[in-house]
Amino acid sequence: MNTRMIHQIENQFDELQNYNLYRTDPVLQEILMRYGSQDQALLTELGGKVGTTQAYLWADQANRHTPELYTFDARGRRIDNLEFHPAWHAWMKLNRQYGVHAHPFIAAQSKTNWVDWAARFYLSGQVECGNLCPNAMTLGSIPLLQREPKLWQQLGEKLLSTNYDERDVPISEKSSIWIGMGMTEKQGGSDVRANQTLAKPIARSGRGQEYLLTGHKWFFSAPMSDAHLVIAQTPENGLACFYVPRWLDDGTKNSVHIQRLKDKVGNRSNSSSEVEFHDAWGMMIGEEGRGIPTIIEMAAYTRLTCVVGSSAILRQALVQCIAYTRQRKTFGKVLADQPLMQAVLTDLALESEAAVQLSMHLAASYQDQDDLSQAWARIMTPAAKFWICKRAVELTGEAMEVFGGNGYVETGMMARLFKEAPVNSIWEGSGNVMCLDVLRAIQRHPASLQTLFESFYDVTSQVPQLHNEVNQLLDVLKQSPEQLQFMARSFVSRLVILAQAVLLKRYAPDEVANTFIRSRYSQFHGRVTGLILMPETDPDARVVQQILERSLPI
Repeated sequence: MNTRMIHQIENQFDELQNYNLYRTDPVLQEILMRYGSQDQALLTELGGKVGTTQAYLWADQANRHTPELYTFDARGRRIDNLEFHPAWHAWMKLNRQYGVHAHPFIAAQSKTNWVDWAARFYLSGQVECGNLCPNAMTLGSIPLLQREPKLWQQLGEKLLSTNYDERDVPISEKSSIWIGMGMTEKQGGSDVRANQTLAKPIARSGRGQEYLLTGHKWFFSAPMSDAHLVIAQTPENGLACFYVPRWLDDGTKNSVHIQRLKDKVGNRSNSSSEVEFHDAWGMMIGEEGRGIPTIIEMAAYTRLTCVVGSSAILRQALVQCIAYTRQRKTFGKVLADQPLMQAVLTDLALESEAAVQLSMHLAASYQDQDDLSQAWARIMTPAAKFWICKRAVELTGEAMEVFGGNGYVETGMMARLFKEAPVNSIWEGSGNVMCLDVLRAIQRHPASLQTLFESFYDVTSQVPQLHNEVNQLLDVLKQSPEQLQFMARSFVSRLVILAQAVLLKRYAPDEVANTFIRSRYSQFHGRVTGLILMPETDPDARVVQQILERSLPI
C-alpha cells in the first residue's frame, strides 16, 4: 500500500487559533455595553492579539520551557537568579502593555475601571494562565501600598507603569516593578497564625519601621518579583505584614534565599518557590499585630482574579470544544449536530455564561462602596471562588474528553487547561476555606445577606424555583454552627447558582436563562455534564442551537 495513503490526514482538526477572542464573544460584549465601558475598541485590539497563532505558540513554549533556577554563579557566589523562556517575557510584556496588572488604579477615575480590568484578565487568561499570577499579586498589593506614603512615593509610578522591564536589578534602576506574596509556611498551610518566621526590629518597632526577618516560606510566589509582601511574627505583638524587596538600596541582594522551584501539576510557566530568610530586610506595612487582616485585604483582590481566571479557562474550553465538534464527523454526521454532544456542549455553554456574568458583576461591585456592592464583595467573592474554580476543574476534564485521545496528550492545549484549572481552586484558600469565609462574612455582616437577597427580589419574586430557594437557604442558616459548617459546601454552591440564575434572568436571552434554571434546579444537575432535558416545546432543538450560536458565532 502507498505510504502516502496510510498517513493521509482526514477528519482531524487543530485547536482554534488566529481569531479575535473579543469579537467572537457576544456575552462579554453585552456586559461591557451594559456597564457603559468606553474600552471596547481597546479590548477588540487585545482580543485580536491574544488570539493570534503567535500568542498561542508563546503560551505553549512558556509552559514547555519552564523557569530555571540558578542558585550560585560559577565561583560559588549566591545569585538566586531565574531564567525564563522568551515566550514568558512576551506574554508578560503584552499584559503589562494593557494594564492587566493595575488597570483599576491606572484608570481610577473611570466608572467602569474594574469591569474593564476583568475583561482584560478574562481575555488574556483564556490562552496563557501562568503569567496572571504576578499580574494578580501586583494588582492586590497596590491598595495596601497606597496607604504607606513613604513606600508609595518610591514605588507608585513604577507599579502603575505599562512598560515591561524584565531586568533583575534594584528597584531604583527599573521603570516598572512586580510585587509577590509570601504567606504559607509548611507547618501551617492555610493556618497563617501558625507561622514561625520572626521579624526583629533593627531599631524602633511599629509601622514604617525596619526589621530583619528569619524563617522560611513554603510557597513564595513569584520569586523573580521585585518585592514581596510577607507575613511574620513580631517579638511582642504577633503577626505583621512586611514589604521585603529583592534588592537592597546599597545594590546588594536581600537575604532571601530561594531553596528550590515547585514542580507543579500545572501553572508551569510561572515560578513558585520555597525560600529562606536569613536576616532579610523588611519594612512593616499596616499595624503591628494586624498582619492577617492586612494581607487578607490583598487576598480579597487576588481571590477575584481566581474567579475571573477560572471563568476564562471555562470559556476557552467551551470555544475549543464547539470549534472542534463543528468540523469533526462521526458516524457520517458532524459531531456538533449529534444530539448527545449538543447536550454536553449546551451544558458547558450555560456554565461558561453563568460564570462570566457572575465574574463581571462581582468585579463591578469593587467599583463602589454602597451597601449592595459591599455585600457582593464580602459574601460572593469567596463563594464565587469556591464554585467557579471547582467547576473549572470538573469541566476541563469533560472538555478534554470531547477531543478524545487528542485531548489527553501534552502536545495539545486541552491538557494544559485541565492541569491549570486546579490552581485557582487551591491558591488563596482552598474550597473549605472559602466556604468558611462565606459563613464568617454572613455572621459578621448579617445585613449584607439580607441586602443581597432583597436585590434579587425583582427576579426571585417572578420565578417560583428561585423564590423557594431563597427561603430554603434562609432556613439553612438557622442550623447550629456545627450543622451549618457541615453543610457549608452545599449552602455556598446553592447561593452561587441562585446568584447566577438571577443575573442570567436579568441580562441573558430567555433561552439561556430558562434553560439554566430548568437544568440547575432539576434533580439530575451536577452528577455529570450534559444532563439536560430538552423542553417539550422545542422538539427541533432550536433553543440548543441558539445557545451554541451565541457561544461562538463563527
